[in-house]
Amino acid sequence: MTFNEALEIVLAQDPRYSRDAYGFLREVLSVTMKRHGKVKRDLEGHVSAAEILETFRHHALKEFGPMALTVLSYWGIHGSVDVGNMVFALVDAKFLTKNAEDTVESFQIGPSFEEIFLQPFQPIKKNERISSTGCLTHLCDRPGDAF
Repeated sequence: MTFNEALEIVLAQDPRYSRDAYGFLREVLSVTMKRHGKVKRDLEGHVSAAEILETFRHHALKEFGPMALTVLSYWGIHGSVDVGNMVFALVDAKFLTKNAEDTVESFQIGPSFEEIFLQPFQPIKKNERISSTGCLTHLCDRPGDAF
């Protein structure tokens, strides 16, 4: 099944997220698999929710900068669980596959989208520092925060 065929099925069943949101997610999935060396053909291989969300964050900030939260909200994406819902809609449409351990709940990690997409553009307070990844350390360097 092609992406466009799967997308028609998904949008007919659940119109919460825009066509552009799914196009962006497809880019994110492709970049994620390339980043982790898992691409043999278009969108083939397995990546974790944490890997997808990390690439999603980087890609949205790169593409949209300070407008990321506005663009994502316009598309219907308000948090990491929305990314999971979209991934699993593509799984249900048979465009993507999942492992037995993969769940929508595995996408419910990390700080809120407001923190992720607004904080990088806020002035730095006196006692905060920037990590090597360009994030405020209290947002990105907490153990267990893959997003």
